[in-house]
Amino acid sequence: MDDDSRDTRWEQRAEIPLAVASLVFLASYAVRVLAPGLHDAWQDLCLALLFTTWALFAVDYAVRWRLSGQRLRFVRTHLLDTLVLVLPQLRPLRIVKLYEAVQRRHGQPRLALHARVIVYAGLSAALLGFSGALAVFQQERGAPHATMRTFGDALWWTCETFSTAGYGDVVPVTPLGRLLAVGMMAVGLALLGAVTGTFASWLLQVFSQENDERPPGG
Repeated sequence: MDDDSRDTRWEQRAEIPLAVASLVFLASYAVRVLAPGLHDAWQDLCLALLFTTWALFAVDYAVRWRLSGQRLRFVRTHLLDTLVLVLPQLRPLRIVKLYEAVQRRHGQPRLALHARVIVYAGLSAALLGFSGALAVFQQERGAPHATMRTFGDALWWTCETFSTAGYGDVVPVTPLGRLLAVGMMAVGLALLGAVTGTFASWLLQVFSQENDERPPGG
């Protein structure tokens, strides 16, 4: 059996466990950020779950790297997996990959290409927005002159950032918070561009089909 088939089989078997690990990570991280007054035992449990999920992703990355036989090329061809390993806040994106895998197992995708792009971009925006809001709020909470006093403020700021509205009523003031904000701005622009571009392409396709089906002189 060649490396490609072994890699594919490993990825198929690990897809669901890694998606569950992503949800566990997001839930544990949310508890640690939003419930700082929780009993130490629960805080330690959440921390242990965070390290466990990181270990699972590290093992998966190492196994797939070994089975692929691509060496450094594997890093370039699997950018999402590399980012998920380096940046924990991106791990919930594995849920999007699980959705795609489920669609493939049912044979022909139920949604058209344009609809799938919009669904993937929407899921990515929701997961990244929630994770990013948690990360920024963790840095901003209690900082001097902070305008992000509650997690609701963080969610509002995330919506402003992703939509490129930027009212300026809530802004990060810490260096790390601003660095995270730059990343979220870039992600917001990319996702917004993907959704609007796909929607515009779909409209053009619909209008083109209507013109083709219209009888001459109609």
